Amino acid sequence: MNPIPLARWQFAITTIFHWLFVPLTLGLSIFIALAETRYVRTGDEKYRRMARFWGPILLINFAMGVVTGIVQEFHFGLNWSEYSRFMGDIFGAPLAIEALLAFYLESTFLGVWFFGWDRLSKKVHLLTAWLVALGSNISSYWILTANSFMQHPVGYTLQGGRALMSDFFALITNPNIPHQFAHVLTGGIALTGFVVMAFSAWHLLRKRDVDFFRTNFRWAARFALIGAILVGIIGHFQGQFILKIQPLKMISAEALWETEQPASFLVVAIPDSQARTNIFEIRIPYLLSFLSYNSFTARVEGLNELEKAAIARYGPGEYIPPVAINFYAFRIMVLAGLLMVLLAILAIVYKRPETRPRFLKVMLWAPILPYLAGTTGWIMAEVGRWPWIVYGLLRIEDAISPNVPASSIVFSLVVLTVLYAVLSVLAFRLAVKYGTQEATSGRVAEAY
Repeated sequence: MNPIPLARWQFAITTIFHWLFVPLTLGLSIFIALAETRYVRTGDEKYRRMARFWGPILLINFAMGVVTGIVQEFHFGLNWSEYSRFMGDIFGAPLAIEALLAFYLESTFLGVWFFGWDRLSKKVHLLTAWLVALGSNISSYWILTANSFMQHPVGYTLQGGRALMSDFFALITNPNIPHQFAHVLTGGIALTGFVVMAFSAWHLLRKRDVDFFRTNFRWAARFALIGAILVGIIGHFQGQFILKIQPLKMISAEALWETEQPASFLVVAIPDSQARTNIFEIRIPYLLSFLSYNSFTARVEGLNELEKAAIARYGPGEYIPPVAINFYAFRIMVLAGLLMVLLAILAIVYKRPETRPRFLKVMLWAPILPYLAGTTGWIMAEVGRWPWIVYGLLRIEDAISPNVPASSIVFSLVVLTVLYAVLSVLAFRLAVKYGTQEATSGRVAEAY
């Protein structure tokens, strides 16, 4: 058995499980801090209940994010030791800062916030809420700093077959970071809005504490709409940036084999990578040119031409990423985003959602959309970088550990997948347990 696809599957599955929990932590910490801010400013106990009600879900989600994230670092040393050797000098710095600064800030003040409701003054307790939100999002910034180097290497020199950091400031101001960080943050905000609306919809369907959960629902609807619109706008500009630094990734997501001027956008297609063509297409003329370069008549280079340029730059080889995976992942992400905007608008328009049971039943399942969009977005980001693990510097096959038997990877792949599946189900059941209790119930109080 070839260990490379096994190691890739193992890391992909671990990362997807991890990503089920990260964005909700980013967005929910901000949502809770905003609710508590409203409580401190107005003295309205409803907003204190709101912040307190979502606390157990934040804590469960945070704990699962930690558990699923730690194992990723072991992958670097076990399955991808050549990758660690090549860029450990660069990759280690942001990860160390994330752990020593952001993670400790987040985890420490999450404990202070969770247990400090009746021990701290209102303003000090509010400060801890914002420190949790700040720590969570700073943590994601440093992780994305490391990932951005893999997408767009900057601030380095090659020496002895390794990438060594030559400019720390260039590393942390990588032009890829603002696009990626803003996209992740707004995605977390959108996800939080839909998760809060789903739990609120459950209570409204049962006519429980209608005024309280109507307020939660309407707050979350605005939160979701802001996040969904911003993630789409930011994603558009991120796509234009990716077209500059990784053109093969972006064009493979469009399944454009030959150069076109103007270029049509494929709404639906069936890519055939063997024949380097599309079996079936539904096109919108001019749209890809406009989306790529803000001009309806712009020239967009196709995959065949871009691969020739890559061969001239990097040497013989195959450089076109898996087209079908990128094409469908991108369209699933966009479609999910559009549906999110539509549902969030309807949630705002319906001022009394408790009178619309059919809509509330739809909203119970709506969190699937942001989870789907986030997962497919990351699939495109990582699969689309093929054949590189560090773009332009290190190929995937050169990053694998040389002496790890495939049988060991199979064993750990199965064990980790089963373990994470069980833990995720337990975390989901715990979140449902607390999210479906009455806001004044003893069970929610027990969590504190």
